[in-house]
Amino acid sequence: MKQYDYLIVGAGLFGATFAYEAKKRGKKCLVIDKRDHVGGNIYCEKIEGINVHKYGAHIFHTSNKEIWEYVNQFAEFNNYINSPVAIYKDELYNLPFNMNTFSKMWNIKTPAQAKAIIAEQIKALNITEPKNLEEQALSLVGVDVYEKLIKGYTEKQWQRNCIDLPSFIIKRLPLRFTYDNNYFNDRYQGIPIGGYNQIIEKMLDGVEVQLNKDYFELDDKDIAEKTVFTGPIDKYFDYKLGILEYRSVRFETEILDCENYQGNAVVNYTEREVPYTRIIEHKHFEFGTQAKTVISKEYSSEWTTKDEPYYPINNAKNDSLYARYKELADKTPNVIFGGRLGQYKYYDMDKVIISALDAVKAEFKD
Repeated sequence: MKQYDYLIVGAGLFGATFAYEAKKRGKKCLVIDKRDHVGGNIYCEKIEGINVHKYGAHIFHTSNKEIWEYVNQFAEFNNYINSPVAIYKDELYNLPFNMNTFSKMWNIKTPAQAKAIIAEQIKALNITEPKNLEEQALSLVGVDVYEKLIKGYTEKQWQRNCIDLPSFIIKRLPLRFTYDNNYFNDRYQGIPIGGYNQIIEKMLDGVEVQLNKDYFELDDKDIAEKTVFTGPIDKYFDYKLGILEYRSVRFETEILDCENYQGNAVVNYTEREVPYTRIIEHKHFEFGTQAKTVISKEYSSEWTTKDEPYYPINNAKNDSLYARYKELADKTPNVIFGGRLGQYKYYDMDKVIISALDAVKAEFKD
């Protein structure tokens, strides 16, 4: 008889959801995390009374009513709507690309005018088979939107020129011909009042948790009947088939002695010459009125196995390599691989919960 029913590696949203559901079914779980806190990348650090999104901005949004109701049992959400703005040189534009963007860019008023300008620009380029990301984007939105709002930002994200990036990275660029700055189309959207930590803490209430505990340094990994592994799948198999690639992000967080720095939670800087991709002003996620403010500048960075993996690079090479690791995982008894790193997939938060609940259904067959 093992000490635990489940050893859950990683106290992020996938691991915490699985632990919560397993505990409800009378199972004994041990959750471990190599960090000194629970919550994974949705962890909030309290600074100057402000919930600072330590690992980048997280805005909960979903069109799945069942998942919205599920997450609302752990926190009350405010009515924050994600409406980022973009700064190019001394010009400010609304995102996503919509009539407010086009009106500012071309001094026009109607959708017909905007469509005509974009169509004219695309026609003049005469791009039939886009050979790279630049040609792909130009063929979708024309010159002005590309040059001011896509080119520099994308080149900073990837640290490569757009002409050197494959076209598949941009499959589509949504253009909205309405005056609507709501970035997400999802029916439900908001930020938990008081930050995300409470969600994970409530999920893990009554579950044994050990922090600063790296799975790969455990003396005894065989302490549970089954393992739920949410770390990098290639690392689990000691990279024996090769290394899956990611993009990483570096944050510079500052406390500023002013009440309101930029007037919006998310401001993108689309000029290549500005080194950071965006600035997050955390207090605006919860409509804060604190005397000071906290901002985080985000810098896209190359990734090595020593860095924090953020965005899987789902190109043909990596997807093929992941498929081979998935075959190994499927043949590994008593281990469930989950989450962004375990399944090598970029997940929004609602999709992480859906994936965890699917794993629960498959495991408990209820």
